[in-house]
Amino acid sequence: MGRVRQRGTSPELKLRQSLHQRGLRFRLKALKKLPGTPDILFIKAKIAVFVDGCFWHGCPIHGTSPKTNPEFWAAKIARNKERDGQVDEQLREMGWLPIRVWEHETRVKFLQVTTDRVAAVVAERLEQTKNGSNPPAPRRAGQ
Repeated sequence: MGRVRQRGTSPELKLRQSLHQRGLRFRLKALKKLPGTPDILFIKAKIAVFVDGCFWHGCPIHGTSPKTNPEFWAAKIARNKERDGQVDEQLREMGWLPIRVWEHETRVKFLQVTTDRVAAVVAERLEQTKNGSNPPAPRRAGQ
């Protein structure tokens, strides 16, 4: 597990490239005061984007259960999901908006829709920040 990349993964790079082509500018380095390790940060809009691996975060569509040591993996993935929820809640309490993107949502046939979704939330959040109101929390695709 030590060799599993945490930053600069292919799904993350695809999303970053697509967002950049859209004209959206963002940061990659997480602010030390933020919980978790967001993959993409929109500082002015206070949005933290996480690109979650389907296996590691238990995607309901593509998540798999290994046949070797299934109890260990079930507990590990359950803990990852629990931690994701805690991080999202902490970010909301700090006034940040977490957006979770599944790894499979960065594949070619879904990438444009995912980029549109993130761009729309960023634009809405920036507009509502200017007006002084709080935007509704975004949902994952399929929820």
